Amino acid sequence: MEAILPQQIFLTRGHGQHREKLVSFELALREAGISPFNLVKVSSIFPPHGRVVSRQAGLKRLQPGQIVFLVMSENSTDEAYRPISSAIGLAVPQPPGQYGYLAEHEGFGESEREARLQAEELAAEMLATKLGQRYSPKNFKRGKANYYHLSNELTVLTRSISQIATGSKGLWTTTIAAAVFVT
Repeated sequence: MEAILPQQIFLTRGHGQHREKLVSFELALREAGISPFNLVKVSSIFPPHGRVVSRQAGLKRLQPGQIVFLVMSENSTDEAYRPISSAIGLAVPQPPGQYGYLAEHEGFGESEREARLQAEELAAEMLATKLGQRYSPKNFKRGKANYYHLSNELTVLTRSISQIATGSKGLWTTTIAAAVFVT
């Protein structure tokens, strides 16, 4: 059997509300643009030399009914006024050539930014420890491009996507964030 090695990924997000939990999840998938696919959750490795493309470009390469691999963060609540979040963080070593990490994060009471940053730091920590490096949050540099400095030879670029929503009385609220693999 030939190995499946994705060449691209895209990040997407969505949320949904409905009296039924399953329908709220479906509505979140629709908003994210990934409801017409058979989704298979996988662990969190970003392939070497992989490229992040726009959601629009990634969706153009997929067909309804296709089996699609993804890393997905999902959160739900049926509590009124309860804020929930889902986020995916990506950490890719620079220079490229090695694999990177994707991290899922679900939270309660966070802002969209807090959820995003938490997911980025999780991904950077998993990558750093895999590479035998010590992890310290103070090595993060925030700016136009977020990065984590591991050593003089290795820097990790990070990015993320998050979705927040607030629960409503009598409804299920679901948030998702996903990194979708495109072969």
